[in-house]
Amino acid sequence: MLRRVPITRRLSALTACLVAVLASVATPAIPAAADDSGRVSLRPEVPAAFRMYNADEGAKAANGDFGVPVDVERSDAGPARNVRVTVDTSGLAGVARVSRGSGGNCTQDGPVFTCVYGDVQNGDGESNNPFTLNGVDGVEPGDSGTLTYTVVADNAAPVTGTTRMTVGGPSLHTPADEESVKAVAPGTSRKTTPRFANHSRFTAEKGVSLRISADDGLLLTSRPDNCYFDTSATSATSAWCEFSTKAAPHTAYRTSAPVRYTAVAGKLLGTLSYTWSSDPERPAELSVRGTEPPLTLTRAPDRGLTGGTGYVKATTTVQVDYQPVTATVRGRVGRTVTVQLGVRDNGPGRPLSAETLGRFEVIPPEGTTVTSIPYTFEDDGGDWACTRPKKRGGAFVCEIGYDGFSEVRHEGGTTVIGFRIRIDRQVPGAKGTIRTSNPFDRTPGNDQAVIPLAASPALLPQLAHDSRAIWTAGSAAGIAVLVTLAIVRRRRRDSATAAANS
Repeated sequence: MLRRVPITRRLSALTACLVAVLASVATPAIPAAADDSGRVSLRPEVPAAFRMYNADEGAKAANGDFGVPVDVERSDAGPARNVRVTVDTSGLAGVARVSRGSGGNCTQDGPVFTCVYGDVQNGDGESNNPFTLNGVDGVEPGDSGTLTYTVVADNAAPVTGTTRMTVGGPSLHTPADEESVKAVAPGTSRKTTPRFANHSRFTAEKGVSLRISADDGLLLTSRPDNCYFDTSATSATSAWCEFSTKAAPHTAYRTSAPVRYTAVAGKLLGTLSYTWSSDPERPAELSVRGTEPPLTLTRAPDRGLTGGTGYVKATTTVQVDYQPVTATVRGRVGRTVTVQLGVRDNGPGRPLSAETLGRFEVIPPEGTTVTSIPYTFEDDGGDWACTRPKKRGGAFVCEIGYDGFSEVRHEGGTTVIGFRIRIDRQVPGAKGTIRTSNPFDRTPGNDQAVIPLAASPALLPQLAHDSRAIWTAGSAAGIAVLVTLAIVRRRRRDSATAAANS
């Protein structure tokens, strides 16, 4: 038996359903609470302190090295959008003047600089140098000011920071002329004594520091315990030494003992460079302290100390032995042939730059003419890989480090290039020469070789330069032979016929 539902209850249920339907149509959906999945974190890598210039430089100083690197911390949030950096330099008034820097996307409004970095990929970074710092006269070492910077992005919280900008102590000058050292045998040690002068009116109140770098074929072997190195073994290439001596105005100094360095096996050259600073600050990467007695400073004559960096340039006993690669100019008179000429690198050392790769010089045999030395460079090229002589009989000079040899150059191997040579006439016994050279070749006995000429007569001198005429003459001769054979055969046939009839 069906159960009856009262009309009043049915109306109430219908009304409730209608209200629910209307509510679902008329009321907009409430969005879910926004999360931070698109937010990124910005990390400016701006130093807390920065030395602008030395006090004695005054208004002559200019420093454009202050940069504002901004990194986007790695996350899954995507790139930082529309990154901008604002730097307020108004706090430097009286200690520095500012002007536009090298950042092409930075603008200046009085003391405020704004740089647009754009979108920066997640986990990546961008940097700009907003301004150049210019010195002012009358400052003292330690004078300072503060700049403020702010980094913002559309999807990141702004980051604000400050940098203390200071005027440094006096400039310290090194020898202006480099020290040249010859014939350093690999594995042997040499010495140099770093020097400096304080030509200013200021005392180096914080003491001084010495920074040494060994490059190319040299290593540092001294280990004073007031110095810090990049390695603990004898293979250090960088050192930083601190001295408590307050260098006096208008005074020169040298280290109490020389600094030792060693030439590396197989290297041709080496460079030792050093600078002095009146604002000692040890680089973080130099953390290995020496174990030998410390270096100290002693007064020295002030001679030639007007440079900014001291240099020691060493040449070792290692050589690069070059030997000519030659060939015979072989062909008939009137023909142009290609002859491969160049050098064989017998080592054992390897040149370090295009300037030290050396050259070879070619004087072609008498009776020939070099018509071109074609080369390829970056899908292009030209007709002359070598410099042509100014007058006939001179040498073609082929610099191996030049672009013309980029496609054929083989350091530690054979480098040859094709000389296009026309054979003009037969000259019995004619020989050209090829000579090699480089700054490190100490075996001169094998530096020169001959380029022989083996010229054959032209096939048909009167037609040597007209191949079509040669073909025509050959064809005419062939036809004449055929005609003669045909006449002979016909005469024989006629004779045979006449004999038969008789």
